[in-house]
Amino acid sequence: MNTSLIVTIVRKGWGSTVLEASVAAGARGGTVLGGRGAGINEKEKIFGVSIEPEKEIVLTLVPAARADDILAAIVQAADLNEVGRGIAFVLPVDKVVGVAHFLAPPAG
Repeated sequence: MNTSLIVTIVRKGWGSTVLEASVAAGARGGTVLGGRGAGINEKEKIFGVSIEPEKEIVLTLVPAARADDILAAIVQAADLNEVGRGIAFVLPVDKVVGVAHFLAPPAG
């Protein structure tokens, strides 16, 4: 099985948008994790103390052949071409276990 992992990091509250777009484009699902971080466009301070904006990290395991289409859907849905909206990248996956549903054709 040739698979890829799409990692998307967006502002808090946008994880479900990314997940819905990826499923609509052919992904079987994903995992949304919470995180914190800051980029050059997110230097906020309260009373002189820097704060780290909350993020959502979406992990989406997809067939490698579908990765470009699913990534394009994520970019469009989360408006990732705009500054400060988030980032997404694709990693190759060498081995996967525990995903029998991933091998079966989609229902419907």
